Amino acid sequence: MMSNPFNARWTAQGNTLCLGHWEITFQGLPLILPETKREHDMGTNGIYSFMDPEEELFREGLYEDEWIIENADWLADVFINAGVPLDEKYFHYFYHAVNKEDWRCGSCGGCM
Repeated sequence: MMSNPFNARWTAQGNTLCLGHWEITFQGLPLILPETKREHDMGTNGIYSFMDPEEELFREGLYEDEWIIENADWLADVFINAGVPLDEKYFHYFYHAVNKEDWRCGSCGGCM
């Protein structure tokens, strides 16, 4: 299995997550995300509670296959514009890259 060719980074850390934006690359080259996605969480599945990051009651977001189906249209456009193959495995790689950095409004506790 090859390593993930995508690298995703949410630029804000700590208690200011809502002030960040996505920086995502494919094989080191930056991807241009639609404006509606650049400064928002990606909606991937996880537990986004700063108070109890192990509590399953706080799990939210779409699981991998469901997320790919829901986001395939805009993501395919991004891939085409960047020369990323439209092979299904790249959609899965993308999900895994953003899932590691995904967040939710309120998940850092900064607005409390």
